[in-house]
Amino acid sequence: MNIESERVLALAGIIQVAGLVQKIARTSRFDQDAFQASIHSIFKINASTVEDVYGGVEHLQYGLELLSKLFGKNKKHDDLEIARYTISMVVLERKLVKNTTVLDRVSAGIEKAQAQSEHFGSKTHENIIANLADLYLSTISTLSPRIMVNGEHGYLEIPENANKVRALLLAGIRSAVLWRQKGGGRLQLVFGRNKIVQIADKLLADIKVLH
Repeated sequence: MNIESERVLALAGIIQVAGLVQKIARTSRFDQDAFQASIHSIFKINASTVEDVYGGVEHLQYGLELLSKLFGKNKKHDDLEIARYTISMVVLERKLVKNTTVLDRVSAGIEKAQAQSEHFGSKTHENIIANLADLYLSTISTLSPRIMVNGEHGYLEIPENANKVRALLLAGIRSAVLWRQKGGGRLQLVFGRNKIVQIADKLLADIKVLH
């Protein structure tokens, strides 16, 4: 897979998180496969390819579909919220890598959660999600600007949902690290949209062929 495709996959990883966060905050329902892939990506620190980080391109189908819609011509109000979450994660990642103290705490927290996940036998066990949420709250959430998540009908007041959202935002920062490492930047989000959509649509077509 070429560098441009890897870059788009990383961007889809961020957008997948943004979409999941919006769904949980608004409806308490979400795509389980996409959720698992995003959470698992937090622990894939030394993966050899971007594809490996998510366990395969097919686990980013939700993010790729959102990306294609978000950067397409027929945007809706919902898409603006997803765009806001996406940009916020990209900005926060830049703040994080410049703050070595917080970055070290994030790394240590992920290592601890990795060991705990082996005990529980699942990286999406509610205790692991709660620990990842606490890690986000005590580290990345202390940086500014904080990501303000909009919800409805008290869904965010349910502790399990709040934990999922925070753990996902940690996963979004992980994808933002990949996006930057593969040469992604804010200018591409503004001026490179057509090319990004072309690659995303090609990746989606490949997923459909595989299935």
